[in-house]
Amino acid sequence: MSTPDDAPHVANPDYWQFANAAASRIAREFPESDITANRLFVTLFRASSSVIYDFESSIHRPAGGTWASYRMLFALWVAGPLTPHRAAELMGMSRAAVSNLAGNLEAKGLLIKQASEEDGRSLILHLTDTGQTKIQEVFALQNSRENQWSQALSEQERELLISLLDKIMDHRTVIGAKTRK
Repeated sequence: MSTPDDAPHVANPDYWQFANAAASRIAREFPESDITANRLFVTLFRASSSVIYDFESSIHRPAGGTWASYRMLFALWVAGPLTPHRAAELMGMSRAAVSNLAGNLEAKGLLIKQASEEDGRSLILHLTDTGQTKIQEVFALQNSRENQWSQALSEQERELLISLLDKIMDHRTVIGAKTRK
């Protein structure tokens, strides 16, 4: 098994120094702990946060949006009209956050809220024509940036990483992981 100091991580020395320091402290104070599991999720969180920050600051803010607004528009573009509850499930957000976000996107003319034909008390979120155009424009920028980030991996490594992350996500039901309601 490799140790935290085995791999050279020159691109972000402050983060890797912190990660190595965390692993050392955990090993000292909690010798029975699973340092590799901790390192996996510390690294996964850091990678996710770094990528999202880059997407938001280089694409979404300059385009007049946010990472959250992109996710909402993307969900509606892919899935079609959605209830706020279903949008929240797909986006991994709370219903309150989706409600606030939908209000902001509606004010910008990117989506509309309509009463459900099946249940007049429920709302259905729909992209407007402007919202459809916006998500297509922003998706092209997003995907280009995703491609740039993913060039660090071969096609086979990308597929393997997707498979491994899928495996972790499938395992959440086995461990009874909490999910947003």
